[in-house]
Amino acid sequence: MLEAEIRNITGDIELHVIDFKLLTDDKIKLLDSRIVGICEGESDSTVIQVKKNFLKFLSTKDERTILGAIAEFFVHLYLNENGFKQEFLFFNLEEGSIKKGFDGYFSKDNEEYIVESKSGKSSTKNISHKSKIKKAYDDVKTNVEGTSKKGTNNPWKNAYNHASHIDVQCKGTIRKKIKALSDLFDSGEFREVDEFNIIPCSTIFLDGVWDDGFSTDILNLDIEFLTGIKAKTTRMICITKNSSDKFIEYLELPL
Repeated sequence: MLEAEIRNITGDIELHVIDFKLLTDDKIKLLDSRIVGICEGESDSTVIQVKKNFLKFLSTKDERTILGAIAEFFVHLYLNENGFKQEFLFFNLEEGSIKKGFDGYFSKDNEEYIVESKSGKSSTKNISHKSKIKKAYDDVKTNVEGTSKKGTNNPWKNAYNHASHIDVQCKGTIRKKIKALSDLFDSGEFREVDEFNIIPCSTIFLDGVWDDGFSTDILNLDIEFLTGIKAKTTRMICITKNSSDKFIEYLELPL
């Protein structure tokens, strides 16, 4: 289990802060138990096959994309461990690449949740969990409201394609809801972010030397910023990882 310090800011806002210092035997067992489901859903692939596919993907990418993929994976791991059901495949439907659109779409207790993940290295000037959470929130907001500067890509269409994959085993009611949102988006009818449950996430990778500062800063953050993240409900997840190297070493481990 990935342990987190959880702060209930208001009835609708939570802050989850996770320090990932060491890749222990227990964490390796956890990764082995979850990696197939996260990446490929209810597929028949083996752990070693999925690890090889993950390594193959990472081997062709630049550092920024590698860090982003690892950050997303650990967000999905944490949510899966906390009872959320993943309504998508981490691997994209084409060529084993990472999915496009929303970084994640989950369900729990008859509610759905949009996930957006941002990450970076601790050596980056002025980096903080606060700035990454704000960027993740802004991306969710502009995506659902149809104002993204990245283009007019319909995020609901990709979410629907993933939810419809047999290995995702998504409920028909959820798929119908996503399809309706996709059709509205295509028609130019956009929704407001405060209609949705959102999970903006931040991951900061250290250089191998542990530093509590990033977690301490977000835990001591003023309430005004946290309550300024407007949505139906908000769960903010902030992960500090000692490095990205240990996860790559895990992928290289023989079973």
